[in-house]
Amino acid sequence: MLGLFLTGTASLAAAAAAGYQSMAPTGQWFGRTFTGLHRGTRQLALTYDDGPNDPHTLRLLEILAKHDVRATFFLIGRYVEQCPEIAREIAKAGHVVGNHTFTHPLLIFKSPAEIRRELSDCRAALQDAVGEHSNLFRPPFGGRRRAVLQVARELGLEPIMWNVTGFDWNAPPSAVIEQKVVSQVRGGNIILLHDGGHKQMGADRSQTVLATDRLITRYKSEGSRFVTVSEMMAAG
Repeated sequence: MLGLFLTGTASLAAAAAAGYQSMAPTGQWFGRTFTGLHRGTRQLALTYDDGPNDPHTLRLLEILAKHDVRATFFLIGRYVEQCPEIAREIAKAGHVVGNHTFTHPLLIFKSPAEIRRELSDCRAALQDAVGEHSNLFRPPFGGRRRAVLQVARELGLEPIMWNVTGFDWNAPPSAVIEQKVVSQVRGGNIILLHDGGHKQMGADRSQTVLATDRLITRYKSEGSRFVTVSEMMAAG
């Protein structure tokens, strides 16, 4: 009886660990993902999920242009189809455009065929809107299992996670977003922020736009350099 109890306890612990690793940004159990340089360099990469989003993505582009900073945008395919002109503005401004699936599902619960369709449909939407773009891919909610990463790589996509988050999805005040980021940054970081919301177009990201302005001002004054994820990967 004790043996069965211990076996069951071990199985539950393993399942819990696997569940954690499937969502943990820096977890590597299910395959390699790029999460930053981890070397305390002066490089920082701003990344934005869930756009394009009218009007906040355009306002964010104004802030980035003011500071002459290039960022990485992981776009949802169905929003790209709704607002291809915003997607084009992102690419035109020199930012890196990446794949964030077509409908933003939690991929750990999808079949390989469904995963492939989500990634392929988003890629097609991006191709139609902006033409040539990066091979970077970020799984919605950070959720992945081995099949997710396998399908992504079969499609030539490079999975990208993060190691700093602004916890901005519920639109807290910009000072709160800024402090969340500051408390985690050590250099060589990929910072997760949001210019849109996966539930609907028009999510209020005004506080993220303000926080971006504050973060760039802060870290540039300290000698940090903002790069795209592609540039950070090349440096690694």
